[in-house]
Amino acid sequence: MAMLWKFMRVAKYSKTTLAPKVKVRGIPTHSRHSSSKSVPSDFAASAPCSNTVELLGKSYPQDDYSNVTEKILSKVGKNLHNRKHHPLWLIKEQVKEHFYKHYLGRRGTPLFSVYDGLSPVVTVQQNFDSLLIPQNHASRRKEDNYYLNRDHMLRAHTSAHQWDLIHSGLDAFLAVGDVYRRDTIDNTHYPVFHQMEGVRLFSCHELFSSIKDGEGLQLFEQGHRTAHKQECHTMEAVRLVEFNLKQVLTKLMTHIFGDGLQVRWVDCYFPFTHPSFEMEINFQGEWMEVLGCGVMEQQLVNSAGAQDKIGWAFGLGLERLAMILYDIPDIRLFWSEDERFLKQFIGPHIWQKIKFQPLSRYPPLINDISFWLPSETYSQNDFYDLVRTIGGDLIEKVVLLDEFAHPK
Repeated sequence: MAMLWKFMRVAKYSKTTLAPKVKVRGIPTHSRHSSSKSVPSDFAASAPCSNTVELLGKSYPQDDYSNVTEKILSKVGKNLHNRKHHPLWLIKEQVKEHFYKHYLGRRGTPLFSVYDGLSPVVTVQQNFDSLLIPQNHASRRKEDNYYLNRDHMLRAHTSAHQWDLIHSGLDAFLAVGDVYRRDTIDNTHYPVFHQMEGVRLFSCHELFSSIKDGEGLQLFEQGHRTAHKQECHTMEAVRLVEFNLKQVLTKLMTHIFGDGLQVRWVDCYFPFTHPSFEMEINFQGEWMEVLGCGVMEQQLVNSAGAQDKIGWAFGLGLERLAMILYDIPDIRLFWSEDERFLKQFIGPHIWQKIKFQPLSRYPPLINDISFWLPSETYSQNDFYDLVRTIGGDLIEKVVLLDEFAHPK
């Protein structure tokens, strides 16, 4: 049987706080068994040793789908988005204040309710099925998610709470929390990050009441699905919902990044919205994608008990906005306990202009690793979890440099 050999480079810093503009190379891989001087050859990135996982006061039996590591479990409950003066907390509070101030209900109270303490442990049904994600969709793979077992997982997006919150009777809400995805190792990717989900539903009266002669307009029809609408929606309803969605998000980003912000919309695909869009902003001369959004799939809305309403949803990454707004060069800095980092974000108000000042100028340490791999199926994310478990956040980047298959 031919054996596959991998040569990999791991770049490590001597401090967890990283200096900006330091370029290094490092590695991915495709293997189940690896050996080197510093790590055991039979390490399985798939699970702790016991038969159960204890998390947030509950016990979850392990099975063949369990792949969450101790390193990842240690992040659960940190809730950086709720830590006062943390940069992610600042972004959350800015968005929350904007929605509280500009969108009021009939009694003058905030229209949007905010949920920032929902458990990150969800069922597979919540994370995928409720959002109409097909059984064979690539986003369900073990290689990309952290499963406690076949039935429970660490949420991969805050969208996992959409159905439950709509089913509880809410028409407008923001859900904020930590999400977990197995990913590459570099300065813009981390297996734990933070999202904010926004949802707004409209009744026929709410959507058309401000339209002249809108009494005869309807939300639904028996039609055909096109690139611009779902089969059950009228074109008038979709256009108004889409207009409202883009207006709300444009005002939000302008409020955060300043007047004169250039915005553009890119058509895209999400299983739970149609039509769907990505929002890009031009910040300091560079176009950047900041969020995804769209008109909610009516099947999802109907199943949650809001059959007489139509709505939009968006999802944005708090780290993404904070890195742009505060000029933070590395996503791992958000997990730093260094006071030199944290004190930079303490100010008299949440809108204070802050520019991150680098802390460390130590040169990188580069390690090259080579090892033999068997031919069994293996995900490169298994190796990334191994690296994170052993090296923690000191590892800046991992890059595959070479591979060789032995002819015998």
